[in-house]
Amino acid sequence: MEHLSHKRKVTIMMAIVAAMFFAAINQTIVSTAMPRIIAILGGMDYYTWVITIYMLTSTISTVLVGKLSDIYGRKPFILGGIVFFIIGAFLTGFSSDIFQLITYRGIQGVGAGIIMASAFTAVGDLFAPRERGKWTGVMMAVFGFSSILGPTLGGFIVDHMDWQWVFWIFLPLGVVAFIMILLMFPKVERKQAESIDYWGSLFLTLTIVPLLLGFSWAGKEYAWGSTQIIGLFAAAAVSLLLFIIVEARVKSPVLPLSLFKNSIVVISNMSGFLMNAGMMGALIYLPFFVQGVEGISPTYSGYVTMPMSISMVIISAMTGRWITVSGKYKRYALLGLPIMIAGMLIMAYMNSVTMAVIAMIVFGLGLGFGMPVFSLTVQNAVIPAELGVATASSQLFRNLGGTIGIAVMGTIMSTSLKSNLESAAVSGHAIDMTKLDPAVAGQLKEFANPEMLLNQPKLQELQQTLPEQMQPLLTKMIDMMRDALSSSLTTVFLAGTALLVVALVLVFFLREIPLRSSNSVLEPKLEEKDRNNMKSGNLSSGEVI
Repeated sequence: MEHLSHKRKVTIMMAIVAAMFFAAINQTIVSTAMPRIIAILGGMDYYTWVITIYMLTSTISTVLVGKLSDIYGRKPFILGGIVFFIIGAFLTGFSSDIFQLITYRGIQGVGAGIIMASAFTAVGDLFAPRERGKWTGVMMAVFGFSSILGPTLGGFIVDHMDWQWVFWIFLPLGVVAFIMILLMFPKVERKQAESIDYWGSLFLTLTIVPLLLGFSWAGKEYAWGSTQIIGLFAAAAVSLLLFIIVEARVKSPVLPLSLFKNSIVVISNMSGFLMNAGMMGALIYLPFFVQGVEGISPTYSGYVTMPMSISMVIISAMTGRWITVSGKYKRYALLGLPIMIAGMLIMAYMNSVTMAVIAMIVFGLGLGFGMPVFSLTVQNAVIPAELGVATASSQLFRNLGGTIGIAVMGTIMSTSLKSNLESAAVSGHAIDMTKLDPAVAGQLKEFANPEMLLNQPKLQELQQTLPEQMQPLLTKMIDMMRDALSSSLTTVFLAGTALLVVALVLVFFLREIPLRSSNSVLEPKLEEKDRNNMKSGNLSSGEVI
């Protein structure tokens, strides 16, 4: 697409940004609203599944679309992704139980994965790596702005309107994004020589699904050493082996193994995996602290997360410009990750809303510096013909990290909470129901569930039904549950900190090569030895145009 005028490219970017914002705002708007929605529909045990299914389906669609968009072009997939997302969001609002909610969120995830994979790759089609820095910053700013508006709006909706509007309010924006992409985005002819890797796609899917199911169920539905969990991991391992065999033989692999010979791609993807595992796994539980421990409403819970988004928007936009001007990127990852670690440590030991706000500001600064880097490094390290699959691999590892992080942190959360409640009972801090009048004990048992902390209106309503002499007992019980929940969240945030530390160590080994100022790797023709150098990440500055 380099033949397009700059004005046309900017117009196309407006359409891409509209599609991305539609997907992003629908993802962030549920963050503060979901605890209340789960409390209304029931099914606290399946809370992580609402997030996990979204990440699972988006992960699979992301990696499968990467190669297909290299063959058919990005436009049909962005359009298809928007349609999937609109259908999923519309149906989600009609959910009558947790299982319907999970199913429809899965459909939304398919659409989100397609949109994100196609959008990020399209930017690579439009602009050379040296120019992509500022546009990557803009796209990060879109996520940041959606993170500012989404949580606050989501909390407001569940506080003042029917929760269904969380999923319906932005559907008109999806229609607008669809029309903009349809009219503005150029059509690319199919590459006739390319074939579709059906078997590779199948075995890749059969690797991802049992892998994520295993992490999601282990420690909750089944023990880590149970037959079911071991069976899922074994199935994932067998499918991975078959996938590798297929990819080594097919003409046009869905995920070329040559990518993993490139040290820059490998380290970037591993760093992105760990960063997302720590970030998503920990941040998804921040509303539990604000709403459950501190007793803040979902509306004000959104205000607590807003500072993170504001600082991320500002810094990511600036970082993108600095990368474009300097052509350097590693320094920003080395700066961003330690700041993220500091923010996560503050989360681990926060004991007030003020501390939570400070943690969000610090963490947002780190995100602003670090997040724009890794997609750019991957795109810069491969030949233009592999742009789609390389970008998809980056999104794949990020999504896997986020999904596995949420699942593992969910296990840590539930296991730690159960242990803390049992410890409180043994230590005598919990109320001994056997010593109470059966009628009194029966009333109090309604409150003996941490889920109750996430639905403040219902908690206050039930609290008003109790006689005054029972209020001190109720206060003691609620304080005990809040202490147990707070201690569990500390464990979750420390686990996220550990993952970010490993990501920081990896970044030290990331080799920096100059950002290309053209989408043509070498002129006039890419020779075989140069193609091999690009695949291994060994281009020197003299070889880069």
